[in-house]
Amino acid sequence: MSFVVDVDVAVPMRDGITLATNVWRPEGPGPFPVLLLRTPYGKDDAGTFGNPKLPDVFAFVEAGYAVVAQDVRGTSRSPGTFVPGTHEARDGTDTLAWLSEQPWCDGGIGMWGGSYMGFTQWLAAVDAPRALRAIAPVMSSADLYRAPWYSPGGALSQDTVVTWSTLSALRNLRRDLDDGEGDPAEVAALLSGLDDPFAARDAVTRSLPWFGEVLGHPERDAFWQEVAALDRRAAIAVPALQIGGWYDVFIGETVRSYRAMRDHGGSAAARDGQRLVIGPWAHPDGMDLGTFPDRSFGLAGSIKATDVTGEHLRFFDHWVRGRTEVPGDHQARDQTDVPGDHQARGRTDVPGNHQARDQTDVPGDPHRVRIFVMGIDRWRDEEDWPLPDTRYTDLFLGGDGRANTVAGDGVLTRDTAPAEAADTFLYDPRRPVPTLGGTVLTGYPGPADQAAVETRDDVLCFTTAVLDAPVEVTGHVTLVLHASSSAPDTDFTGKLVDVHPDGRAILLCEGIQRARYRDSLTEPAFLEPGTACELTVDMGVTSNVFLPGHRIRLEVSSSNFPRYDRNTNTGGTIATDDPVVAVNRVHHGPAHPSRLVLPLIDREEAHT
Repeated sequence: MSFVVDVDVAVPMRDGITLATNVWRPEGPGPFPVLLLRTPYGKDDAGTFGNPKLPDVFAFVEAGYAVVAQDVRGTSRSPGTFVPGTHEARDGTDTLAWLSEQPWCDGGIGMWGGSYMGFTQWLAAVDAPRALRAIAPVMSSADLYRAPWYSPGGALSQDTVVTWSTLSALRNLRRDLDDGEGDPAEVAALLSGLDDPFAARDAVTRSLPWFGEVLGHPERDAFWQEVAALDRRAAIAVPALQIGGWYDVFIGETVRSYRAMRDHGGSAAARDGQRLVIGPWAHPDGMDLGTFPDRSFGLAGSIKATDVTGEHLRFFDHWVRGRTEVPGDHQARDQTDVPGDHQARGRTDVPGNHQARDQTDVPGDPHRVRIFVMGIDRWRDEEDWPLPDTRYTDLFLGGDGRANTVAGDGVLTRDTAPAEAADTFLYDPRRPVPTLGGTVLTGYPGPADQAAVETRDDVLCFTTAVLDAPVEVTGHVTLVLHASSSAPDTDFTGKLVDVHPDGRAILLCEGIQRARYRDSLTEPAFLEPGTACELTVDMGVTSNVFLPGHRIRLEVSSSNFPRYDRNTNTGGTIATDDPVVAVNRVHHGPAHPSRLVLPLIDREEAHT
């Protein structure tokens, strides 16, 4: 394979600034279809391209694509100030326009990349640039409030925002030091922010002012709506290949954007061309091998087993290059059923319409979704998400009011509890329930054993009887609580746990609801102390078969730290108020049907 590389090409933006851009082109005159990656992590960093979650750049070039990598504004070799999310729509659109004018570009462009690189794709797609044919966001989000910076329930995703902001501030400081500016003593101050975000708030904010803005906007107000591409989904006219992990911080938004685009995308291609792949992975590097300290999913669980590069090539070959697959043959050929330009580069231009967005002949079989089903630990192809045969089923919380700790009397049953009862616990923000695994960036994420927290008296445990047949839970998990508090504001958390015969309590998914945002993320409403109200906890998504001999468990508490910030229970500013202890109660019975809502899949043949 031979190719040409142009380094630090200056691509002009509408305000006169130029962004540093590298271009890999196959040898020859072209023109070529183009795949664009826009990153804040350094286009020259080998780690950007050596990450197994991302496809092989050289395979793209060998397949005949020109690959373009750009440092976003204010990062690495690109001048300006880095304000996360703010410039990505305009700069992305300007970059796509510049690419489409290059003689080596055939007019078809796709975008790819993970995490923040996915943000750049969604935000650019809103402007519906003519040259953009498809996007492929990996472990990313189209609503930056709901993930990764806050959560569907309104709590700050402290672990994520602090870790990412501190590392971004360090990169900014390194740029300043390289330019002969900045204070080396700031490095130590920034690193202290990994332990306590508010103690280091000033240090992080000095190098990344955006961090202070994030903490200053706890509601999903205009600050967040500006960077919520999914709010403008009807303007997004391109299909998307979305790849996620069951333990990724973005997984809830990955599946939400898939469903929203299927229902409301701005073209037939955007609606019909969605593809979703989810494996048993977490976000940090190295957490995509399917092996975790408390649970292994075998070789099939590795992201390498999914052929990420092949997934991207098949997707882009169809939507960017205009190729279709021959039945029984995974090679591609040029379309011959589209009038207009049939040159060797495979364009699908139709006279009067220079976009390929209205194609609906998705290649291959009708399965748009590929998921790894935990428990039975195997991959499965599905028609859509949620699975069409999902049966949402209530498991009611019950017991005599002593569900505290795993040794308590809390139960989960198909029938409503016959009598009224309430389980009471004290939530002390100075003694939060520690995060064990789950969707975090630090520590070790993933399917961690929750046994250590189930001995705490501020953790309520509700458990089914031992199962005598497999039970598959695949889809969105919801917890409906009838709860009260002595405080005007507090949090309620939920965790779905698979209890193994050996006693391991393996976390599957989790969520939190800040009481003041129980009805709206934009208009907070406080509790009437001591009065029960209904609130719903979005516990995310999972796919797991609870095998015979296992039990299904729900944990309920009021903290999960540092995954989420600690509610001070005052109703004031959580970041600065002195914390107080809250007396929290979960009510259940005929008048207060607190329940776990599970998406059950009844396929006996698939569970053996």
